[in-house]
This record gives sequence, C-alpha cells and structure tokens, in this order.
Amino acid sequence: MTDFIPYPAIDLKGGQVVRLKRGDMAQATVYGDPAEQARAFDASGFPWLHVVDLDGAFAGRPANAEAVRAILSATTRPVQLGGGIRDVATIEAWLSAGISRVILGSAAAKDPDFARAACRDFPGRVAIGIDARDGLVATEGWAEVGTMAATDLALRFEDAGAAAIIHTDIERDGMLGGVNAAATEALARRLTTPVIASGGVAGAADVRALRATGIIAGVIIGRALYDGRLTAGEALAA
Repeated sequence: MTDFIPYPAIDLKGGQVVRLKRGDMAQATVYGDPAEQARAFDASGFPWLHVVDLDGAFAGRPANAEAVRAILSATTRPVQLGGGIRDVATIEAWLSAGISRVILGSAAAKDPDFARAACRDFPGRVAIGIDARDGLVATEGWAEVGTMAATDLALRFEDAGAAAIIHTDIERDGMLGGVNAAATEALARRLTTPVIASGGVAGAADVRALRATGIIAGVIIGRALYDGRLTAGEALAA
C-alpha cells in the first residue's frame, strides 16, 4: 500500500479563507484568517497544507501573495500552492519564498510543454492539477471546460517527473456529497505518478475508502473540516 497523506485545504479569496461550491466564486463561505487557520492545521498534526489562490486562478497571476506569506510564516509544515502560477518566474519566486511544491493547473492543460519543462527543472517540486467536470478538463478557475479527457491529460505527464497528479471532481467539490473514489482509482491505476484525490469528502468514510484502494496517494479535505463533519483527528486516523 502506498503512503497516504490527508491535505487540509486553505482556499484564498480576497485575503481570507473561503470554501466554494463547485468552484463558483459567487458561492463563497468565509472562514477567516489564513495564518490562524494554518496554525490550527499545523497544531492538529497534518503533515502537509494545501493552499489555493482562487483569485489568482482566475487572474492568471498571484493575487493573494500576502496571505500565502502569512501562512508560510505561521506553519512548520510543507505547503503546496496552486492558483495563478503560469510562468517560470512565478514558480521560482514561490519556491524561494518557502513553498515546498507548486501546482500547475491551467498552465499544464494549455501549455503542456511548459509544465513538463517545469517538472524537469524543479524535480519533486511541481504537481499537476487536473480539474475535471464530467471527465473533461476545466481551466481558468474552472470557468472553461474543454474537450480533453482528464485521463488523456494525465498520461501526457506520465514520464515528466511530476511530484503528483491532483485530480479534482468539480461537480463534487464543496458539496459534501462523497468522493468519486472509483474515477480517481481508475486514473491512479493508469499512471505511475502518484494521484491525490480532491472534491466531495464528507467524512471519515470517504478518507478510508480512498486509502483502502492502496494506490491513491492522498486526499485534499476542505469543507468537511471547516463545517465540523470531520475532525483533524478523525481524518488523520482514517
């Protein structure tokens, strides 16, 4: 069985921690201060933090840099960051600032050559984020859905040296309706690159189901933690 890591999510909008429903920026629930949340997740024992600059994902450039730096100052845990990372200069800036791993989403879908080069030039420090609606890749903060299948995009990076593939089921994200374990497991079995599941975690049973596949490398947990449906202790135990 592969190592399995639960990643608590800190999504940033306007300098605050928020959770969206299906990526809809108009359906944002505000949860407060990013640094305070990072300290809480750190103290709970989570081994990693997952941070997304939502405004940056739409703008195509970092938009919550101050909040991200506050998170880095508040935690001793490694942090992976996505949202608005579209060029080498931004990758280098974030890695120099203390981010352990950057996530390329829209950039990977729209410019695979750039993303492959980034995986090569920053070994172990670049993950590929594949966000899918009905199995098709979505970009630009999930505002655009193309014609490429998520599996086909993932296979393009199979030999690139990516640290991980983060597979998000948009329709389930923030909805607390349960994870799409079957689709994520099917993707993981097509790849040698580690696959991290995202979207829909409602409780400890979802975490256990993903871990039980023996092949999924981790899960990103958001609203279930914030709404109290899943405690940090339950997530780590599962």
